[in-house]
Amino acid sequence: MKLMAKDIGIDLGTSTTQIYVKGEGIVLKEPTVVAINDVTGDVLAVGNVAKEMLGRTPDNILAVKPLKGGVIANFYGTRMMLEEFIKKCTNKSMLSKPRVVICVPSGVTDVEERAVEETAHLAGAKEVYVMEEAMAAAIGAGIKVDSPEGAMIIDIGGGVTEVAVISLGGIVISNAIRVAGDDLDKDIIEYVKNKFDVLIGDNIAEEIKNTIGAAFSSMTEERMQVKGRNLTTGLPDTITVTTSDIEAAMRRILEDIIKVINITLEKTPPELAADIMEKGIAVCGGGAYIKNIDRYISDRIGIPVYIANNPLECVARGVGSALSNIEVLKKSIKTRRK
Repeated sequence: MKLMAKDIGIDLGTSTTQIYVKGEGIVLKEPTVVAINDVTGDVLAVGNVAKEMLGRTPDNILAVKPLKGGVIANFYGTRMMLEEFIKKCTNKSMLSKPRVVICVPSGVTDVEERAVEETAHLAGAKEVYVMEEAMAAAIGAGIKVDSPEGAMIIDIGGGVTEVAVISLGGIVISNAIRVAGDDLDKDIIEYVKNKFDVLIGDNIAEEIKNTIGAAFSSMTEERMQVKGRNLTTGLPDTITVTTSDIEAAMRRILEDIIKVINITLEKTPPELAADIMEKGIAVCGGGAYIKNIDRYISDRIGIPVYIANNPLECVARGVGSALSNIEVLKKSIKTRRK
């Protein structure tokens, strides 16, 4: 029996894509990676399988992250990846196509926003709404966005870091900087290359960051053995990196994040700033898993900071709440229904 398609919300992240189906919750969470045959254009893999292919493919296969800095860099790859993800999350016997709410970072251009909408349409959506990511993150973090009291959210994603002040169901002020988790990985690769003369891959850099990375070192320093290619001999090599190494490698990007937080606070109305000082600032996104990131930010700006519950899922949960609450959806929406 054919059924009507359910509404779905998409957190199209630079590093991870999550899909929320109304009435079911988050049903998909996979890396934003696609592998394509460069000759035929056929999609060979998406998500987890495609990520394992990064840096390992022959010349005729292209395994890429189709988003850069939170926006679409590879239109075809993004479309084909989304199409496969939507197929996984919707029943083939559905009579109609799903209505989709998809998030975009604050400050995207009209062209970038239209690219997201068009991609979602071509991937199988009947209607497309674009929602600001910061609002979705705040809802998913449990912030009462309709309250007159001010609240601040920091979303450290894979390609974008967003900082927003929210009050009365809207974003009062927001700033986004297109540096985040992927840039931390790149700086780790560069640091290891300069210090140890060894080249490591993106996946290894991410593993190092997640395993022993910290915004600042604790009393007990952790160590990790990693494998790479020695740039002098050209042969495989094994080195040991420490938490202090990764702290030093990540310092530049973390300082950039502090700058955008300070810029946002400086432009925040005094009444809302007082609310934020009292309630603290929520941190979400994959960057929230960096050890001591809350203490690091709090020490640098002098305001309490806390990590949201399940920070990686905040945007997806926020989109899901918007799907279930039309009033929140109407206030948060950026574009009209197609």
